[in-house]
Amino acid sequence: MSYEIGADYDQHYLLPPRIEDWVPQDHPARFIREYIDALDLKNLGFNERKARDGRPNYRADLLLKVWTYGYFMRIYSTRKLEQACREHMGMIWLTGNNAPDHNTLWRFFRDHRKALRKIFKEGLVVAAKAELVGMVLHAVDGTKIKAKVATRNGWDRKDLKKLLKRMDGSIDEMMHEVERLEGEEIGEYRLPEGLDDPEKLKATIKELLQEMDEIDRDHLHPNDKEARMMKGDGWTRFAYNAQAVVDKESGLIVAEDVVNDEGDAHQLTRMIDQVAETLGESAEETVADGGYYSGEELAKAENKGYNVIVSMRKSTGNYHSSHFEYDPQRNICMCPEGKELPYQRTKLGRGKRYRVQVYQCKNHRECPYRWQCSRDKNGRQIEISEYHGAILRQRDKQKHLDNLEKLRKRKTIVEPVFGQIKECMGFTRFTVNGLEWVKTQWSLLCTVVNLKKMYKWWREGRLVIRDLSLAPILTNTANLLHGFRYACVPTYSNV
Repeated sequence: MSYEIGADYDQHYLLPPRIEDWVPQDHPARFIREYIDALDLKNLGFNERKARDGRPNYRADLLLKVWTYGYFMRIYSTRKLEQACREHMGMIWLTGNNAPDHNTLWRFFRDHRKALRKIFKEGLVVAAKAELVGMVLHAVDGTKIKAKVATRNGWDRKDLKKLLKRMDGSIDEMMHEVERLEGEEIGEYRLPEGLDDPEKLKATIKELLQEMDEIDRDHLHPNDKEARMMKGDGWTRFAYNAQAVVDKESGLIVAEDVVNDEGDAHQLTRMIDQVAETLGESAEETVADGGYYSGEELAKAENKGYNVIVSMRKSTGNYHSSHFEYDPQRNICMCPEGKELPYQRTKLGRGKRYRVQVYQCKNHRECPYRWQCSRDKNGRQIEISEYHGAILRQRDKQKHLDNLEKLRKRKTIVEPVFGQIKECMGFTRFTVNGLEWVKTQWSLLCTVVNLKKMYKWWREGRLVIRDLSLAPILTNTANLLHGFRYACVPTYSNV
């Protein structure tokens, strides 16, 4: 005969429970503890705080464990982190039954923004030493993540100009009314509250318009002036452009950053630079979608020795610009019909980052293919930049089927990582304001994404550390991480 199990609130234990026994041996909290304990936090820039009076400070490693494990468990709010320190068994075990409050946690994040970003590279180097990072094929991509601020509270250039114009009219009308009433000796008359200093209000609006001119944008938010209006999946809001480079073999993020540029056209080489800086080299090939297509970036990648494949627009029709041949010796372009397009002028290209030479058709009126070639009434124009050679070499590169196959793999490499962050981890909006703060939060997210993969390998027994006597958990991981004096190799249980 068996009895149902219920809670016995009068239960007494002969011996007090030991904190070490509160979580299983393969619990992620143990992995996080071993990882954080292994880092040289002082060398990374985490301050050792000493209190002369009052209660002692919490150590940096304890607060870092709270933040890292919290993100591991999809907890992004400091108040919810504080709550987890009191109620979540894994967090209670990890903190040794300490419970820092939300203000303490926030001050730690505020004071160690740069140091927190260095944690990402530390974990990546560990994975590289364990030969878990492949250097064959990497994929780079960006995703738009909403800013913390509400779009409805932002400023729009058109609205501000309309308000300024309406204010001018309203103020003039009110001043005429003041003069009329005073002339009729009705008594003292004052403008309504809030409009008693109209010039100050006008000056504020003009300052806002000037700020928009300085950043060359039509939208600005008072609470986060570094956020930009961007288009996402079915929305247009103030947001940031989060970047990541992902390794095909391991699925690890090997470089990360956040920018407030709405597009990706100028991010390619700088992201590969980060990979080379952290891992000592770039991948044999790096692929990117059409958003990264830029002759300038292709030329930079060539100069730095980076092998890249960037999706290019398919040449539709017989009169696509790719079918026009450039002759630098004669300084002309030849159209598919064999007609010459002479040099017309030099101007700034799109984005105004470099100059382009313009070649224009002079025989368009007599050409029977005029309207098939261009709808411009002045005739077809072709722009040639100093990066034209790099563009041609990229086109030739994509004529090979194996390169096209690599390009097709891009989606399966990098986009699942963004899906994991947004859907599985539930992170769809930054919880901090300002580009530097957002960079820190994104870096911490990417660190945790990599730690999730490393934890899986560790739990499955695929990550073994040589020359160390291991229990079921990673004991003495500090010897591995601090200085990386020991060699790490991946092993597989089915081999």
